[in-house]
Parts: sequence; C-alpha cells; structure tokens
Amino acid sequence: MLAAVMSAPGEVHVEDRPDPHIIEPTDAIIRLSATCVCGSDLWPYRGVEKLDEPRPMGHEYVGIVEEVGAEVTTIRPGQFVVGSFFASDNTCEICRSGYQSSCVHRVNMTGAQAPYLRVPLADGTLVATPGIPPDDLVPSFLAASDVLGTGWFAAVAAEAGPGKTVAVIGDGAVGLLGVLAARRLGAERIIAMSRHEPRQELALTYGATDIVTERGDEGVARIKALTNGLGAHSVIEAVGTQQSMMQAIGSTRPGGHIGYVGVAYDVQLPGLPLFFSHVHLHGGPAPVRRFLPELIQLIWDRQIDPSKVFDLRLPLTEAPEAYRAMDERRAIKALLMP
Repeated sequence: MLAAVMSAPGEVHVEDRPDPHIIEPTDAIIRLSATCVCGSDLWPYRGVEKLDEPRPMGHEYVGIVEEVGAEVTTIRPGQFVVGSFFASDNTCEICRSGYQSSCVHRVNMTGAQAPYLRVPLADGTLVATPGIPPDDLVPSFLAASDVLGTGWFAAVAAEAGPGKTVAVIGDGAVGLLGVLAARRLGAERIIAMSRHEPRQELALTYGATDIVTERGDEGVARIKALTNGLGAHSVIEAVGTQQSMMQAIGSTRPGGHIGYVGVAYDVQLPGLPLFFSHVHLHGGPAPVRRFLPELIQLIWDRQIDPSKVFDLRLPLTEAPEAYRAMDERRAIKALLMP
C-alpha cells in the first residue's frame, strides 16, 4: 500500500509500505475512510522533534473494520469506528480514572496516513458509530479522533462552564475546536487570540465573542482590559511554546484554570511568577478515548460540526503538499483521502 513517510525534516514522501496484518489477538485492521496531518506532525517536520529514522506518519483515523484478532469482543468487521492517537486497554486503573492517554499498556499510534491501519488494543481503543455515517460526517468523526477530543479536554481541564470567561491561545485546529467545546460547555464569553482573518471568522462561527490580535505581554494586557483587570476564569493553551504558556499564565485570574494541550517543547515554568499567580495548571496528551462516546453522539445528531477546520482536502498521494501548506499556515488542517 502507499503511505506517507517522513525521512528527514521537511521531507515527506508517499511510498510503498507493507500492508498491516494482525499481530496480537487484541488487534484490529481498519480500512481508513479519511486521515489527516496534525499540527504535532510539524514538530519533526520542522526539526524540533528528533527523527532518528524514516517514520510512517499519521495518528488520526476513522474507517471500516476489516478484520479483528481472536480476543477482540466489542468491535466487529463492517463497523465504522473512531480511534485516538494512543491505543489503550480502557480497563486499567488509570484508564478507569479517565486518563486513557496514560494507560499502563498504551501504544503510540502512527502510520495512519495510509489506506489501512493496524490498531492494537482494539476493544479499548475503537468506538463504533451508531451506523455507517454519510460521507459528509466522515470529516467530523475524523476530527473527533484527535483535535476535537484535544480541544474538548483543554476546555474541561480549564473548567470552562456557565458564567465563565474563557481565553483561547492558539488558532490552529485544536484552539478553534477548544472554542467550540467552551461554547458547548456553556461559557458566557470566549476570547479567541488570532491574527489570521479566516481563523478569526471560524472562531466566531464556533462561538467566540471577542477576538484579540495581540501576543505576549500586549496580549495579556488586552485580556486583562476585557476582564476588568482580573484575567479570564479559564484559559486554553493550544500552542506549546514558552511565549504561549507565559501568556496563558498571565491571562488567567487568581484562582483560575489553564488547560494546556500544546506539546510543550522547551517550555520552562518560572517558579515565583507561577507561585504568586494562584492559577491551576492541568493538561497533557488528551485522553480522547474518555470523550469519544459523547462526541460521536453529538456529531451523529449533527449538534456540532468540527469538520470546518479541514480547509484543505487532498488525495493521500499529495501528502507532501499537505505538510507544506500547514507548515506555511496556508491551511488550518489538511485532510487526506486514502
């Protein structure tokens, strides 16, 4: 089969790879209906994350179950399923507490930018939709496999809710869907921080009430000005840089909550400013599996439409262009059709 492989920073190729097959009795093989490029895929693409050897890319996936191992009991061939970027057993003590992305048996998913994918721990990882979805819902279910679930976790970790003011730092797919999540959770005011007009428009579509274009200290000052000098009750940090984290801390009122889901490369937290801020920090790799049943039902019932973050759709053979477009910020998120 053809699959996207990153061989070096800035180098993505579509090449022949072996078809996946059942290895463990808990595996499933799915035929992918759609996949995509994630913002976190850009870290090795830009050379920030070390790439020791060529890597099959992709960790967001939806599709039809083709085959299951002998010990799989809850998933069957023919079902349309949604997975997440960590395979988990969904039965260990950590999973039962809602943190499947830290499952004691977790497996880091990769290789989903391809027509077929082997999914370990299929019973715990895959969630079936109520039926085979129409084509127009497939991109929304794909969003649920990562960016929607991650934005949702960020909003939950930030304790977004009724009567709250939420600030969202980051206007990529996760930040934009964090806006959607904050609105669904009942936030009264949502401040989206963005300098890009198309992303600002989508943020407003998803429920933002204010747009802030400033960054850094100027961005913090603007948030304070919009909140009577206090800062937001809840802040979503969806970037993962030193500047964005400090902007998040500075934008949060004492006693407020930050949900951080940006992959935090080289981020250092200064002790005294954090100590005196009185903010709550909670985040990390989103336990997407926790939220999948709820998100799948919301999408199935057409109560939410996260698919709008896919503003570029290409065949899998054009994966290199998908990476370039996202790296150059010509696209929010690129969907690939195997």
